[in-house]
Amino acid sequence: MNDVISVHGVGQTFVGRDGSKVTALQNVDLKLRRHEFVSLIGPSGCGKSTILRLIAGLLQPSEGEVKIYGMPVLEPRDEIGMVFQRPTLLPWANVVDNITFPMKHKHGRVDDRDRKHARELLSMTGLADFAERNPSELSGGMQQRVAIARSLLHDPDILLMDEPFSALDSLTRDEMSLELLRIWTERPKTVVFVTHSIQEALLLSDRIVVMSARPGRVSEIIDVPFARPRTIDTLADPAFNAMANEMRIKLFSRSKE
Repeated sequence: MNDVISVHGVGQTFVGRDGSKVTALQNVDLKLRRHEFVSLIGPSGCGKSTILRLIAGLLQPSEGEVKIYGMPVLEPRDEIGMVFQRPTLLPWANVVDNITFPMKHKHGRVDDRDRKHARELLSMTGLADFAERNPSELSGGMQQRVAIARSLLHDPDILLMDEPFSALDSLTRDEMSLELLRIWTERPKTVVFVTHSIQEALLLSDRIVVMSARPGRVSEIIDVPFARPRTIDTLADPAFNAMANEMRIKLFSRSKE
């Protein structure tokens, strides 16, 4: 099977205003297959979000190369959708206008087909009755659903998600993780998901990429053994919790090294 995303020998160094250099990533190798769900986990500052920016074409690596479908990533590409930590919705626009905003930004207009598609995505995310509401009328979880629907509007092959549920309370976070699983099952994508939550990574992922402290390197890649489809019952599975605890102890030990 051909790799959809290939990160080879990537290093990333940032230069501060005072001329000092910070190495965020060093010799990172990573390959993702079609419709694979891969989570990146590791300590703060290990370069997880930097990897997303490199794959998205928002940043060029200091060393190495990032490829999508075998082609070097030199700029943002249409086959990629992004979901950020905050939903970043336009407060003055209703939900449908927020979802279709990327089309207006790119093409200068939004047609009836785009609006119809936006409403279909709202139905899929359980927000059909909120199409005309403004973001201030929605809960945090609902706002993040709108952000996910917006990222799916142009039906991207690849979805990059940067801690999209970290600002939510624990119950809403579990609900959103299960909702994402449902959406991903209905509309399979190649997903790269950044999180600090071991439980979240285990519930969602096919594989988990464990990053070392800065400079970020791939420390370990873990295959998640739990069968799909995964449900709320998965979270209560003793084997699931045992693996989560094992990973937590291992990550804690590495952070103290």
